[in-house]
Amino acid sequence: MKSKQQQQPVSASHDENIPSPEMTATHDETPSENQKGWIIGGTYREKLYDEQSPDFDNRLLQEVDFDMPLTVTRKMEHNGGNFLVLEFVEGDKENPFNWSGKRKAFISCLLCLMTLFIGLATTAYSSGVSDMVEDLGVSTELGQLAPFCELAGRRVIYVGSYVCFALMFIGLSLAKNIATILVCRALLGLFGCVGTILVGGTFGDMYTPAHRAIPMASFSFIAIFGTVAAPIYAGFIDQALGWRWVEGIQGLANIPLVIVIAIFLCETRGGVTLSKRAKMLRKNTGDERFVTHNDLEAPGIKQMLHNSSVKAIRMLFSEPVVFAFGLWISFAWFLTFLFLSVIPITFADKRGWGEGVAGLPYIALCVGTTIGFGMNFFQIKKYKSLVADPSRKVDPEARLYGAMCGAVWLPIGLFIYSFTQYAQLSWVGPVIGLALIGIGIFFIFESCYSYTSDCYGENSSSAIAGQGFMRNTLGAVSPLFATQFFENLGSQYAGLLLALIATLLTFIPFVLFKFGPALRARSKLASTTVAANAL
Repeated sequence: MKSKQQQQPVSASHDENIPSPEMTATHDETPSENQKGWIIGGTYREKLYDEQSPDFDNRLLQEVDFDMPLTVTRKMEHNGGNFLVLEFVEGDKENPFNWSGKRKAFISCLLCLMTLFIGLATTAYSSGVSDMVEDLGVSTELGQLAPFCELAGRRVIYVGSYVCFALMFIGLSLAKNIATILVCRALLGLFGCVGTILVGGTFGDMYTPAHRAIPMASFSFIAIFGTVAAPIYAGFIDQALGWRWVEGIQGLANIPLVIVIAIFLCETRGGVTLSKRAKMLRKNTGDERFVTHNDLEAPGIKQMLHNSSVKAIRMLFSEPVVFAFGLWISFAWFLTFLFLSVIPITFADKRGWGEGVAGLPYIALCVGTTIGFGMNFFQIKKYKSLVADPSRKVDPEARLYGAMCGAVWLPIGLFIYSFTQYAQLSWVGPVIGLALIGIGIFFIFESCYSYTSDCYGENSSSAIAGQGFMRNTLGAVSPLFATQFFENLGSQYAGLLLALIATLLTFIPFVLFKFGPALRARSKLASTTVAANAL
């Protein structure tokens, strides 16, 4: 069928387990003669004949007597069995890659808004910790333990998880003891972790690499902005209404978005659509050979759990690219949560600012993140210029120009913040340092998501999930010792140590820019993407 616009050349299950030529031998899959065919039925068959499309051989077209969109079938042997594996045809409107720009933008906006509310909930909690532990009669360290529980959850379904996420605010706002707080915060993290783990992979389901830059940058901006913005207002709420209303107001604010997401958010995984077609074919024809690539790779719950969790951890520790960027983004996330405790020390303890006013310096982090988002359009422009050159092959390393130029502001900001914290100095110095820190953290996030997605293609969801596990772990534990770290080592020297670590990690994009192609060539998971891009 002819398409009106250039479509994504994808076999389009979007699952992480699509067999590549290399994987074929590993899984005992061999192609059969007349490997490729088509199947269609019902009203779709009538439309096809009306269009009189010459793009396929009618002799290989199988017809059924119920509605079935034109779908590719490939004969395949797998573990001794013969199967007909379904794939999208080019231009299939149910393939998320072929959705309209407006539909993709709407879904992207919903996911970014969800990420924003999750980020706000994560850090607003810290503003009311002092009053909460006093009210409940426990230590501050025990109160800070609650965010640590948030690393537990991964890969839960968007709608169900976000509904449950919003419901947790009921328990948080009405809690009578610290046990309730700990349980609700653990579940809040379980249901909310999709905001920073799954969204990046979802954009990979809908956008080709050439069109992925702005959605990825927007998501990175929202993820950071939401996390650093909450203390700006949460401190005033805690002062005026108490810590319970910090949670209660957030819960009420989530209700409208929960309703919109529950009604309008649709499935972005093309493999789900193909699975529904395969199920319909098996039911109506009695032919059990109709399957998808995911059915072959993960036929049961055990395999699905393995692919969605064990694979992510394995990639984190076996893939140098995943580990390097995972370490870098984890340090950035660690700093983000660390400054939830550091900023009050600098402005409240040392300068005597009130709780609400002491939260205003977080505006500098928001400004820095916004500046980084704006600067990233130079990276996007550079990437588009490379893609527009037909004589040049564009590798994933083309995503690293922004990181090499922008991430250096993180150690610079840390150096400035470290040595302008003294009470006798103006508050302007630390604020400038915070803005530069925000710029650097944004470029780390954006390059991590974009580069990992381009490197690993259909395996990027597992790669990003592995990085998310490391990132959330460090982010969760940082509030446990942040105050002690800065008070015992000294604010200036603690900041200096962090700045030196940040300087060392800033070399990561430069190293990968030079050696990334060689590392990807040695990777079984990344090499399939390289081969596909070379076609």
